[in-house]
Amino acid sequence: MLQKMSDVPFGIDGLEATGKLSKADYEQVFEPLVSEAHRENRRLRVLFELGPDFEGFTAGGAWEDAKMGLRYFRLFDACAVVTDLAWIRETTRLAHFMMPCPVRVFGNQEREQAVAWLGSVPDGSAVSVRLLGDCGVMLVELKEALRAHDFDALALTADAWIEAQGKLHGLVIQCREFPGWENLRSVLRHVRFVRDHHRKIERVALAADSKLASLAPHIAEHFIQAEVKSFGYDEVDAAISWARGPAEQSAASRSASSEKRA
Repeated sequence: MLQKMSDVPFGIDGLEATGKLSKADYEQVFEPLVSEAHRENRRLRVLFELGPDFEGFTAGGAWEDAKMGLRYFRLFDACAVVTDLAWIRETTRLAHFMMPCPVRVFGNQEREQAVAWLGSVPDGSAVSVRLLGDCGVMLVELKEALRAHDFDALALTADAWIEAQGKLHGLVIQCREFPGWENLRSVLRHVRFVRDHHRKIERVALAADSKLASLAPHIAEHFIQAEVKSFGYDEVDAAISWARGPAEQSAASRSASSEKRA
């Protein structure tokens, strides 16, 4: 059985597992939690508590656990596992380096420390991501040194649109100064994002101060299937208009003309 806990601070989601976890537990508790976070464009900090009566997973629950993890873990800022069960503690320690977010294990008597740790994890994102659904353009504003999970957020937004529409018409990157990367893992995740998406984005616009205009050719080297163009930092509207493409621009013009005639 899986249930939400109410005695956790604001900004932290608590889940308690008892007995055996089934597919229904994930569908009724975990999936609504992450779906809501996705809709609200917020990230998750999860306190996952497994008491002495936790028995593991049913066959369907084990599959659902793996599937949900692969699909939604990139929404997580951090996860604290609270348990005295040796097999859970050891499994988590072995697997934590594969997770896209920080994961720490605490004993049952260290629950307060687990909550405090979750609250201390740096919040916010180094990027602001908006999908302009009326024109199929993703607008990305860079603010701080890029972290691995920032590219997960980009991928989550881009993949949902690409799955439904086939391609993104455009990607607009806006920044005054390129902030760099937090660490090597962030660089590797950046490379993977480009590898997975460079054939699915038609145009890439860089809206930046003039001293960053020299980045455009380097972007073009990676997004080899995309047109790339530079704009000034304050010319983001023009960048979006160009990134949406001539077909979309014509459709928008026809719609505006029809409205005027009406």
